[in-house]
Amino acid sequence: MNAVAKVSKFVGGTFSLWVIVFACLGFFWPEVFKPLKGYISIFLGIVMFGMGLTLSSADFREVFRRPLEVLIGVVGHYIIMPLLAYVLAIVLKLPPEIAVGVILVGCCPSGTSSNVMALLAKGDVALGVSIASVSTLIAPLATPALISLLAGRWMPIDGGALIKDILMVVILPIILGVIVKSLFKKQAEASVQALPLVSTLAIVIIVAIVVGGSKAKIIESGLLIFAVVILHNGLGYLLGYGFAKLFRMNYSKRKAIMFETGMQNSGLGAALASAHFSPIAAVPSAIFSVWHNISGSLMATWFARRAEKEDLKKS
Repeated sequence: MNAVAKVSKFVGGTFSLWVIVFACLGFFWPEVFKPLKGYISIFLGIVMFGMGLTLSSADFREVFRRPLEVLIGVVGHYIIMPLLAYVLAIVLKLPPEIAVGVILVGCCPSGTSSNVMALLAKGDVALGVSIASVSTLIAPLATPALISLLAGRWMPIDGGALIKDILMVVILPIILGVIVKSLFKKQAEASVQALPLVSTLAIVIIVAIVVGGSKAKIIESGLLIFAVVILHNGLGYLLGYGFAKLFRMNYSKRKAIMFETGMQNSGLGAALASAHFSPIAAVPSAIFSVWHNISGSLMATWFARRAEKEDLKKS
C-alpha cells in the first residue's frame, strides 16, 4: 500500500474526528471559510464524482435479486426521516429557518457513511449499498417533492430550482464518475485509493463553511439545533430498525436498513440550504454531519461487540 493510500485509509477511518476539528475551525476562524460559500456545491460534486467512480453493476444486482427488500429500505428512508423532521419541527415549535433546515436534511438520500457503519456492525452491506444507491438516484424527484410538501408550511419552496441543483451537484457528477470509470478503468481503480481522503476533505470543508457562516446563529440557537438533530437521528435508527422488523427481515438486514434510514447525505442538505435558504437553515445539516458519524460509529461498535459475544457463546 503506497503512502497516499495509507493516509487516505487513516483519514477515512477517523472521519468523525476530522468533522469535529473542521467544525471547530469554522467556528473560531469563520473569516477563513466564509469566502468559500460559493464553492459548497463544487465540494459536494467532488464527493458524488467519487461515488460514481466506485459504483458497479454489483451495487444494483441486489435491486433485481431482491427488489422488495430494497424497496422497503428506500420507502422507509423517505417516509421515516422526512416525517420525523416535520413532527419534531411542529412539536418543538422550531423557528421557520431551523424548521426548514431540519426538514431539508430529513428529505435527503442516505448518507455516504451508512454502508461503512453497516459493514462494521456486521449488517447486510450489499442490501445497504443498493438502498443508498437507489435513494441517491431518485433524490432529484423525491427530495424536492418532500421538501415542497413538508416545508411549505414555513416558507415558499422553489421545487424546480431544487431539482436542478440536485441534478447538477449529485446526479451529473455520479454519471461523470461512472463514465470515467468505464473509459479509464485502470486509472479509476488506482484513484479510488485516495477517495476517502478527498471525500473527507470535501465534506469537512463544507461543514466548516456552514459553521463559519452561521456562527452568530449557532451561539443563539446551537443547543436547540443539536438537540433536534440528536432526536432526529436517534429516532431514525429506532424506527428504521423497527420498520425492517415489521416486514420480518432478519437481524443482518435490520441493521443495514437502520443505518440507511438514520444517516443522511447532510452535505447535500448543506448545499441546498446555502443556495436556496438562509445560512442558519444549513446548520442542521452541518451538525448532522458531525453527529450521525459519531452516533453511527457508536451503534456499529455496539452491534459488532454483541455479535462477537454471541459467536463466543456458540463456540
